[in-house]
Amino acid sequence: MTAARAAMDELRAALGPKGWSEDAERLAPLLTDARGRYRGRALGLVQPATTEETAEAVRICARHRLAIVPQGGNTGLVGGATPEGPDAAILLQMGRMHRIRELDLANDTLTVEAGAILADVQAAAREAGRLFPLSLASEGSAQIGGVLSTNAGGNAVLRYGNARELVLGLEVVLGDGRVWNGLRGLRKDNTGYDLKQLFIGAEGTLGIVTAAVLKLFPAPSATATALVAVPDPKAAVALLGLARQAAGEALTSFELMPRIGLDFVLAHIDGTRDPLAARHDWYVLLELAASGANARLQALLVALLENAMAEGLVADAALAETLDQRNAFWRLRDSLPEAQKHAGGSIKHDVAVPVSKIPDFLSQASALVRERLPGVRVCAFGHLGDGNLHFNLSQPEDADTEAFLARWDEVNGWVHDLVVGQGGSFAAEHGIGQMKRDALTRYKSAVEIELMRRLKTALDPEGILNPGKLLS
Repeated sequence: MTAARAAMDELRAALGPKGWSEDAERLAPLLTDARGRYRGRALGLVQPATTEETAEAVRICARHRLAIVPQGGNTGLVGGATPEGPDAAILLQMGRMHRIRELDLANDTLTVEAGAILADVQAAAREAGRLFPLSLASEGSAQIGGVLSTNAGGNAVLRYGNARELVLGLEVVLGDGRVWNGLRGLRKDNTGYDLKQLFIGAEGTLGIVTAAVLKLFPAPSATATALVAVPDPKAAVALLGLARQAAGEALTSFELMPRIGLDFVLAHIDGTRDPLAARHDWYVLLELAASGANARLQALLVALLENAMAEGLVADAALAETLDQRNAFWRLRDSLPEAQKHAGGSIKHDVAVPVSKIPDFLSQASALVRERLPGVRVCAFGHLGDGNLHFNLSQPEDADTEAFLARWDEVNGWVHDLVVGQGGSFAAEHGIGQMKRDALTRYKSAVEIELMRRLKTALDPEGILNPGKLLS
């Protein structure tokens, strides 16, 4: 009997029919990433219902030196949750661990299991009169474990920070099957290394997150939202500065959209319409939120836009007067990735530069790709407030899709060189996964790579946790 077969038999005995499957049809949809770019193999599927079952599965795999690939909602965009390599692994899917373990309103914390859907966590906070601010386009299927393991960002990073800033404690299964219980709801704990931060953003390569203590915030009682036409990205950055000064922490979101992106949405997403009468090259979707009177917040936004218009930073604006109008504005922004699919192949970049350098980056990067890829359609959008842009390139209208996409790595290299040259990041919020392993080695210093490898060896000495991801 092979070691793999022995491990599989032990997993079946330990987890039972609900927690173990070798059914090819059940496995198939879990072995492809969300973009369909990566496909993998798995010997079987582990779906634990408890932390102890997760730990036992890892102990069995460690004993037989069998790779184990953790997976949340499988919404990642860099192949981080797809098994990789010629040697099949065990896929560990966290969906059965979805309980809310504790709601502590006095401490403003929510303790949830890793398989909890992000939208359900948001709803639980909302029902308690609180806010969990992490919001993503995939929140209806993304799971908390995956969200934390990739340090997801989203639309409210400007005010609340990335995922790692919204976590107070973690429970983690280590590579040898031991459980680290760090489920502490403390905002001050100066007792050595902040171990939880090692596992947030590690993409399951150092340990498997099974539960988390999340920060809650007061639910906003008022929002004010506007879709604003701006002359160019330089004006958008200047508008951001005015908004910060005028609104302070009430400024929650500040999203940049190009006209081509809006055209994609209007053409391909049913029920959408252009909120402004005239066409403009660039738009900003900005939102204020606070626990205060709506009239004050709306008046603040109106005054801000009037001042910006006087300074030539805003050409036109539409303010949301109702919740339906606010949702319609956000639908334009949230539908951009889906709408772009209808325009043919797209080479994507998830990058970040200092906010002050966004105009120069967009100008230089756009000129570069247009020179080297005649006819390419630049659709750059994203979270301007925190410097994160999705510099996406739609194929020329008459191009062959496969030939265009075959240049993905080459084009990434051009853009990433510019990003890093401006002190930026080639992986702002989607992570490394399989897609950006070579870029990590190329752009990170030898010291950084060495430290990462030492951490991997120390916490996963057998190398069984999500092999081939992040570090090659």
